[in-house]
Amino acid sequence: MSSRRVIVIGGGLAGIAAALDSVAGGAEVTLLEARGRLGGAAYSFQRGGLEVDNGQHVFLRCCTAYRELIGRLEAQALVTMQPRLSVAVLAPGGRRGYLSRTGLPAPLHLAASLARYPYISWRERLSLAWAMQRLRAVDINDPEADGVPFGRWLAAQRQSRNAVAAVWELITRPTLNLGVDDASLAQAAQVFQVGLLSDAAAGDIGWALAPLSEIHDRAAARALQRAGVQVQLRSGAQTISVEPAGGFLVRGRAFGERHADAVVVALSPARAAQIVPAAAGLRDGFAAALGSSAILNLHVIYDRKVLEQPFAATIGTPLQWIFDRTASSGLREGQYLAVSLSAADGERHDSVAALRARYLPELAGVLPAARGAQVREFFVTREHTATFRAAPGQRAWRPGPRTRLDGLLLAGAWTDTGWPATMEGAVRSGQAAARVALAGLSGARRGAEHASVPA
Repeated sequence: MSSRRVIVIGGGLAGIAAALDSVAGGAEVTLLEARGRLGGAAYSFQRGGLEVDNGQHVFLRCCTAYRELIGRLEAQALVTMQPRLSVAVLAPGGRRGYLSRTGLPAPLHLAASLARYPYISWRERLSLAWAMQRLRAVDINDPEADGVPFGRWLAAQRQSRNAVAAVWELITRPTLNLGVDDASLAQAAQVFQVGLLSDAAAGDIGWALAPLSEIHDRAAARALQRAGVQVQLRSGAQTISVEPAGGFLVRGRAFGERHADAVVVALSPARAAQIVPAAAGLRDGFAAALGSSAILNLHVIYDRKVLEQPFAATIGTPLQWIFDRTASSGLREGQYLAVSLSAADGERHDSVAALRARYLPELAGVLPAARGAQVREFFVTREHTATFRAAPGQRAWRPGPRTRLDGLLLAGAWTDTGWPATMEGAVRSGQAAARVALAGLSGARRGAEHASVPA
């Protein structure tokens, strides 16, 4: 058996990154995916002649691992990025403000925007600047900071309810998929430090110009094929066992048995808990302890254009963030908007009719052009367990790539990358797992070569 054979279980972003890095390191790689596509939780599907993204995903300039992956997939033309951060923030009654940056170094790059931001007072602006300075000093790797609710910390910094809603919640909810009162201070601090407070350009926003599956499935499949990765779709792994002579045996109904010297398990926490052998030493109940947080997406097709920007945030309304997906979906007439509702546990079981009745008036409240527009279609996509909960104390439950079984690695945005459950976190986890796998294989090969030398 080859001493450089790696099996990657799971074809999401973590698995794709692990497979590409492993094969680039000289391993023979097979990627097993239970579904008939790649891309994991960031995908699109066909509906009524349109290609619909299951959820709205953006990335920042600081998401270096994901941006590097896009390059390896040769999908640069399928994404775009702002030259400088600029987000329209809409409020009921047609009010509008902007959060944007200048070319000044961080954190001064936000000063002019916050000075003009219409939703906070001068007193709140000064308090906000003070709190951001304090947030820069938080040690994101300190377990004590991880155990503090972000909302409690903001209250201790005398942040008003209005400032929390107009600034802090606007960023925390979509990045952590939790409100400030439910989120960990350390994880929130990581988001602000990396995305806004360290490098002026870090928070510039990028997004997909094409359906997500065009990037994470079709472009990824071509890249894996070019690299020499053997991809097997509809080939879910059922068990992993340790071989007596070393290595692992992976079994599945679609492919029988596969031998490997290293295995990267890039699955959800619940699925990983089912398939990883007990000897790997995963903590009992870790998947349940990590928890989950839901995301809902409301898809609204109007007979005319009602939003001028490619996306916008909102305050004073439950809408959160709105995205224009007209061009990427293939819609030729009218405008297709997707409303992303993070931390939506309270609404994940609501009927389509109830959501329509609640949210269409909200859209008309922040988009004056929508008041006279006809709604041609309204539908909902739901990710009930979209992300783990980045709640206080949760980092202690996030395992790293290593397990107690040398050569059996973990990957996924839920592993301990230091990042929240984002595309960037998923890619970084796959890269970390591949590094450990390759290092172990190289060490095993050197050991075998050394043992074969006569004394």
